[in-house]
Amino acid sequence: MSRVIKVAQMQLINKWTFLGIPMVILVGSTAITFAIWALLPASARQGTLYSGSGQAVMWYFLALGIQSLTYTFPFSQAMSVSRKTFYLGTLGLFAVFALGYAVLYYVLGLLEQTTGGWGFNGQIFALDWIAENNGAIQILFYFVAMVLLFMIGFWAATVYMRWKATGLLIAGIGFAVLVLGLVGLATLNNAWPQVGAWFAGMQVLGLSIVFGCLCVVLAGGSYLTLRRATV
Repeated sequence: MSRVIKVAQMQLINKWTFLGIPMVILVGSTAITFAIWALLPASARQGTLYSGSGQAVMWYFLALGIQSLTYTFPFSQAMSVSRKTFYLGTLGLFAVFALGYAVLYYVLGLLEQTTGGWGFNGQIFALDWIAENNGAIQILFYFVAMVLLFMIGFWAATVYMRWKATGLLIAGIGFAVLVLGLVGLATLNNAWPQVGAWFAGMQVLGLSIVFGCLCVVLAGGSYLTLRRATV
């Protein structure tokens, strides 16, 4: 466990990556949204205003998953850190940060509701379909969404480390073929109404469970790939 903690400390050598940049993205994207809403004519501000700027930090975690492996994995191998220890330390650290940001999103959502949508009747963090759930479910959703994006980036980086650009290209093509296959299957069976109804009826808790299952699959795949990755 002490070695796992040291890996986490190694990742935090550059605190700007985990702390500074996400906060800059969060504050910057929110400020830009406020500026845009303030510039809207009064007629355009009659109803509820929506913004997806709150997702900006989540998408940064996709890049963070790539950076956390490519930047520090070679150094960890030079320091004779086992792949398992590196894996547990990196994922454990990010899980802590993901939980912290999930709680922050929930708190910002409460502030948004208290202030009447930041004075604009707007929704950034307290989107209706999420905010209508209790706090635990909201935090769980934000948490698994961030972890999923991180795991996608982390797994892509492990594929690159193991098989370089060729492996990453093949994996990308394979994913595209899988998606096209599912689209074709739904089209041939005229199943799009059922697919649309399934997504429309999906609750936040159910979506969180689906995301969580994908996280487990990606976590297992990335670990198996990392075991044979080379610097």
